[in-house]
Amino acid sequence: MTLSVLDLVPVREGGTVAEALSAATMLAKTAEDAGYARFWVAEHHAMEGIAGGATSVVLAHLGNATSTIRIGSGGIMLPNHTPFQIAEQFGTLDALFPGRVDLGLGRAPGAGPELQRALRKDLHRAAEMFPHDVIELMALMRGDAEIHPTPGLGAKPEFWMLGSSLFGAQLAAKLGLPYAFASHFAPDHLDAALAMYRRDFQPSEAFDKPYVMAAMQVVAADSDEQAELIASSQLQAFVRLRTGSPGKLPPPVQGYRETLPPTARAMLDHIGQASAVGSVATVRQKIAAFSARTRADEIIVAGSSYDPMDRIRSLELTIEAVAQI
Repeated sequence: MTLSVLDLVPVREGGTVAEALSAATMLAKTAEDAGYARFWVAEHHAMEGIAGGATSVVLAHLGNATSTIRIGSGGIMLPNHTPFQIAEQFGTLDALFPGRVDLGLGRAPGAGPELQRALRKDLHRAAEMFPHDVIELMALMRGDAEIHPTPGLGAKPEFWMLGSSLFGAQLAAKLGLPYAFASHFAPDHLDAALAMYRRDFQPSEAFDKPYVMAAMQVVAADSDEQAELIASSQLQAFVRLRTGSPGKLPPPVQGYRETLPPTARAMLDHIGQASAVGSVATVRQKIAAFSARTRADEIIVAGSSYDPMDRIRSLELTIEAVAQI
C-alpha cells in the first residue's frame, strides 16, 4: 500500500508561524525517511491556525530540506489565482526539484467577501471557470498558448484533480488525471465519486488507467487512549471551525468527546468514517477496512497534533502498521 502525507502546517496556541514551518520541515524529513511517497501542503487563507497559505513558497523550502520524497499541493485552489501565476510558480518548483513536484488542483474558493476583496477576485465566478482554467494551465506548460511562462514552459509537474464531490471526479475522468478525494473531512460522496471516476475515466498521455488517492485522518500512538488524547486537538479545531470560531490548534483535552453535545459528537462520528486513531493494531485494522472499501491506489494521511513530536511518532507507527497489512 502506498502512503503519503497531507500537512496543514498548523500553528498551535502559544506558538508562531515560524515554529509551524519548522515543524512541517521535520515532518517532511520524517516522511521521507519512513518511506512515504509524497508530502502535500494544503492552501488556506486568512486562518490564524494554518501557515500554508503561500503554498508554493512552503514547498520550495520543504524541497530544499528533502531529497527524494515528492512534494506538492493538496491543493492549490485555482479560483484564487490565475493559471499563468501557477504555471510560473510550479514551473519554478519543477526546475528546482525535477521529477518530484505534484500539482494538485481544487475548485472550492472557500472564501468569504473579505477574502474576495483582498484577492481582488470574484471567487464564485472564478470557480465556474475552473475547468477552463485547468486546461489553460496545462496548455501554458505545454507551450500551446499565446504567451510562454518563464519558468513554466516545458515544466512537467504531475497534475492531480482534488475533490469532495462528483464534480471533481467527472473532470478528473474527462482529463485522464489521477484523482484525490478529501474524505478526511468530507466523506459523504466518497463511494459515488470513486465509482464515477473509474467508470468514466478517459486515458491520457500521463495516465492510461484510473488512479485513486483517498484521504484519512490518522493519529497513531503507543495506545488507543494516548492516540485519542492526541487527536482531541484536531477534534477541537474542527468543532471550532464548524461552529464559526476557528483559531490556533489547541492543546489536547482528556475526555473531550464526552464534553460535547450530541449534535457535535454526531458530526465527529460522521467524519470519523475516514479516520484511524489508536495503537498500531487499531490503525492497521481501520486503514485496512478503508482500503478495502475504496480500493484506493494510495492513501494520504492527515492529522494535526499539538506537540509536533506526536505527529512524527504517528507517521512512524502508521507506516509500521500498514507494512503488516
